[in-house]
Amino acid sequence: MTLSFFDQFMSPVFLGIPLMALALTLPWILFPTPTTRWLNNRLLTLQNWFIGRFAHELFMPVNLPGHKWAVLLTSLMLFLISLNMLGLLPYTFTPTTQLSLNMGLAFPLWLATVIIGMRNQPTEALGHLLPEGTPTLLIPVLIIIETISLFIRPLALGVRLTANLTAGHLLIQLIATAATVLLPLMPTVAILTATILFLLTLLEVAVAMIQAYVFVLLLSLYLQENV
Repeated sequence: MTLSFFDQFMSPVFLGIPLMALALTLPWILFPTPTTRWLNNRLLTLQNWFIGRFAHELFMPVNLPGHKWAVLLTSLMLFLISLNMLGLLPYTFTPTTQLSLNMGLAFPLWLATVIIGMRNQPTEALGHLLPEGTPTLLIPVLIIIETISLFIRPLALGVRLTANLTAGHLLIQLIATAATVLLPLMPTVAILTATILFLLTLLEVAVAMIQAYVFVLLLSLYLQENV
């Protein structure tokens, strides 16, 4: 049976049982668990330092009430990074290539920021729909445009993460297939293609981390507008 390049993005099923929940749960096992000791090992110390620096940089421009989201957004960042990085390993599945999962993460969090803004400061939240100094004739048009842009935000969050990871995985598979086919025919070209594949894999590692950071960073910016 001929396999499509897009078969790697199908949700894994074993004996009729979907393995999506398992794919979402296993990454948490890889993180070292905190201890009650005064001195931790190097890995746990590095993890704590990274979490502290990330939370500090992410919430520096956010007002004090928004700091309640620090644990949630930091956990989401680590969760997305682990899923994206593990998806680069051979014979693994990347749950974040599924638009349904990304939308399931983006839409509730975006909606929570909007509800917080409408509850705490409704005047300022609605004021974002109409820039100051707008001509009278453009007011209805701008309100419609800003409302559409507001509701597009969760869709943009989910599609951006899905598209970047899907494109990277497809490129890796295409170049790997080309290197395999060219190896018996043109070894020199195959070696050059394998070198490009190695560099592309390094780029995808960076993309996996950057896209997780961008996802959480945009959520923090939406939160900043509403607190």
